[in-house]
Amino acid sequence: MKRIRRSRLAVLAALALLTATPRTVQAQMGTATQPETIVLASTTSVENSGLLAHILPGFTRETGIEVHVVAQGTGQALATAAHGDADLVLVHDPDAESKFIAAGHGVSRQEIAWNDFIIVGPGADPAHIAGTTDVLAALRAIAAAKAPFVSRGDNSGTDALEKRLWKPVGLDPATVSGAAAGGTMAGSVWYRDIGGGMGAALNAAAAMEAYTMSDRGTWLSFGHKADLRIVLEGDPRLLNRYDVILLNPQTHPQAKQGPARRFAAWLASPEGQAAIGGYMIAGQRLFHPESDPKP
Repeated sequence: MKRIRRSRLAVLAALALLTATPRTVQAQMGTATQPETIVLASTTSVENSGLLAHILPGFTRETGIEVHVVAQGTGQALATAAHGDADLVLVHDPDAESKFIAAGHGVSRQEIAWNDFIIVGPGADPAHIAGTTDVLAALRAIAAAKAPFVSRGDNSGTDALEKRLWKPVGLDPATVSGAAAGGTMAGSVWYRDIGGGMGAALNAAAAMEAYTMSDRGTWLSFGHKADLRIVLEGDPRLLNRYDVILLNPQTHPQAKQGPARRFAAWLASPEGQAAIGGYMIAGQRLFHPESDPKP
């Protein structure tokens, strides 16, 4: 009799499983089979350079948390997080980051890596700036020569710094004219605002034999340099820091605070810093850990 009852119970359980909806099965079995995920709104440079592809598998192996990356210019990445579509951000525009935090979207900011910006240009070097280290003097020379210059124009961290650097030179891409250039800048023959990412800007500069400003990480990983080469580096004004920012739980209660904090902490941990510093291409380090001394 007991055997018959057990058989009936087994049959009923099997029938219940067969007729259950997927959502019911997931509820009954729990979410243990589903990996925990977070969304990282990130600047394009850490994605396009290959850094995130290098370090994220180590974090996932250690924690079981998968990181889905939304790579955009810094301005767009911060906007994505402000709209509630990310769990944390990794960006490189201190001014925009401060505004993001002041607006109540972020609660903490921590530098986790740095590298630098460089000016690249054609081998012919029509502005004669190769080997120099003063970025303002170089931009002045480019403007005076009306040598082609490609601007990203995408509200990224790179674009924001480039626009700030033109101002003390006497040029403003947002205005109709620039005194130092003696004419129109935005939309002019020599100044090209493409509204694209770093890879697109480098491709455009290579095709046009133009100058552009790039972060070093993307430049080193860029595979279509053509006649482009580094013409200026080493100016302290070109330091490029990368910060991870956690979202304010009061403003963004939907953000996955627990796993986001684990990822931010891992990036700053000895393991995360070693992974960042260990990423190289052709023997060159693309990003420095935060603890490395800055120039």
